Amino acid sequence: MRRNLKKIITIVLDVVLGIYLVFAFTAFNKPDETANVCTKVSIDIADEAQNGFINAAEIRDRLEKHKLYPLEKPLKYVDARKIEDMLKTSPFVNTAECYKTQNGHVNISITQRMPIVRIKSVNGDDYYLDDKDAIMPNSSYTSDLIIATGYINKWFATHYVSALSKALMGNELWKNQIEQIHVLPDRGIELVPRVGDHIIYLGQLPTSNDRTKRLSLIESFTKKKLTRLEKFYKYGLSQAGWNKYSYINLEFDNQIICKRRSN
Repeated sequence: MRRNLKKIITIVLDVVLGIYLVFAFTAFNKPDETANVCTKVSIDIADEAQNGFINAAEIRDRLEKHKLYPLEKPLKYVDARKIEDMLKTSPFVNTAECYKTQNGHVNISITQRMPIVRIKSVNGDDYYLDDKDAIMPNSSYTSDLIIATGYINKWFATHYVSALSKALMGNELWKNQIEQIHVLPDRGIELVPRVGDHIIYLGQLPTSNDRTKRLSLIESFTKKKLTRLEKFYKYGLSQAGWNKYSYINLEFDNQIICKRRSN
């Protein structure tokens, strides 16, 4: 009987000690939200200099507009989840994380959506496409992104212009050399280079209803055409002169058709 009582007391003491340790650990690691107020807000935006769609000042304004900016507020009233959810409603935000620290700081980390091309269609549409083929609204963003012009509806932009832009942006030479994609009424593709006063005609892009296959086809098509162009640049234009031709047609395999510039 005495042995059982001793065992029971030992178990109770172990349980009480366990509960105490849990509460002690929690109290040590969790900010005292009753006494503390937010003394500092840190806003970190990944690739801010590269993408530039949003900055810390705009995030602060957005939080203040929704009465969620946490500075000088008691930590118990700072809702990190609500801050994250509100920031994710921005068309330029990819991910948002918010957390509080023991010393009263609130840290906000944001990643932006990655633009790959700007669309300026003849129908008046003006927007960006991101690396997931999704449309982003126009903004004050400025960069060296490729601009796509001409006869482009949103379906053709997200299914084909996006894939072509990825193929161009994925190659350092063409990323720096091509500044514009122009889509003709029959969906033939022209490219406008930064260096050289000429237009490059690729022809029509290969088609597929399967996204993965379509991306692969367009990447292969673009690489094949522009590999020939690179050789022509190196062995043809370097000798004939960059302004000798006004139009370079790469539509047909195994040949390059050039139109001389009229004097």
